Amino acid sequence: MSGRTGPVGVGIIGAGVISTQYLDNLTTFPDVDVRFVADIDVERAKAQANKYGVPGSGTVEQLLADEAIEIVVNLTIPAAHVEVARQVLAAGKHVFSEKPFSLDRESGLALLAEANRLGLRVATAPDTFLGAGLQTGKRLIAAGRIGTPLTAVTMFQGPGPESWHPNPDFYYVRGGGPMFDMGTYYITALVQNLGPVRRVAATHSTARAERVIGSGPRAGVTFPVETPTHFSALLEFESGATAQSVYSFESSIRRHGVVEFTGTEGAIVFPDPNTFVGDLEIWTDASDEAEIVTAVGSTSGRGTGVLELARAIRAGVPERASGEQAYHVVDIMVSIAEAAESGEWVTVDSTVPLAEALPIDFDPTKATL
Repeated sequence: MSGRTGPVGVGIIGAGVISTQYLDNLTTFPDVDVRFVADIDVERAKAQANKYGVPGSGTVEQLLADEAIEIVVNLTIPAAHVEVARQVLAAGKHVFSEKPFSLDRESGLALLAEANRLGLRVATAPDTFLGAGLQTGKRLIAAGRIGTPLTAVTMFQGPGPESWHPNPDFYYVRGGGPMFDMGTYYITALVQNLGPVRRVAATHSTARAERVIGSGPRAGVTFPVETPTHFSALLEFESGATAQSVYSFESSIRRHGVVEFTGTEGAIVFPDPNTFVGDLEIWTDASDEAEIVTAVGSTSGRGTGVLELARAIRAGVPERASGEQAYHVVDIMVSIAEAAESGEWVTVDSTVPLAEALPIDFDPTKATL
């Protein structure tokens, strides 16, 4: 047990666009108490705090000085995730970071070691797998609806975000690209249902050395591409199952949200892993049409993982969106990049237990603490 009782105090570092999605939800969850919003731009932090009725705003140092805050939600840019998380741990607080957990193995392992040494937690997005859509699929697979899972296919394809995003540059630097930006959702869904990955093989490509911003005040500006923009990967799991994955910013054909598992007795189609909702399809050899399964569970959206972490801290049990899972996903993605460079299979050294599904009645909007 954590030693404290009642709602868990929460602070947010980073008042950018994504903070709106988190604040929309966290300020409605009775088991957490959002107390402070911090940002380098203190006026932006103040505006978000005022909008959502959060009592405090200002600098990171001011946030970390609030002893009532137990969890800090780290919404900084990917390159700063580890540095900020370590600063939070040093202040004696738990962390929930946006993805990715880290950009490399070394800093990720160091962060895990520091959290373990201090007895603190470093949970990490995506928490979309806690939503009704993916949790329903997880329960169906666990119940044997497709028999023993054997293979999976995941796919995210599109032309890239520069046509609609006013500042797309960060998608094309280290820590960006289609795999590090979007692959996290798909690989997390795979690990959640097939368990840890043992080894990977991959290829990659870069379609253009430069891209052009297509909208907003910077429309027409050219910027460099510093990361591969297409990955094709083969994943082999410790269970013996395999998966084929494509993550691409090079396709004029848009295929988003493809997550399919095939087993000894059928196949199941999941909803988009970047969402919390969506019906599922179950296919068998005996039918020409899919059985449509309505998803059951939480549809609360981003911030659900923060709430699940808060309840886990109070109960003294492991959280599901754990740092260990997030690091394993990073290890897989780094291994895919290395395999694409070397043309060889790369062993994934980390592992993580296969978590149980959430209870069907899990509801972030109910007071339980």
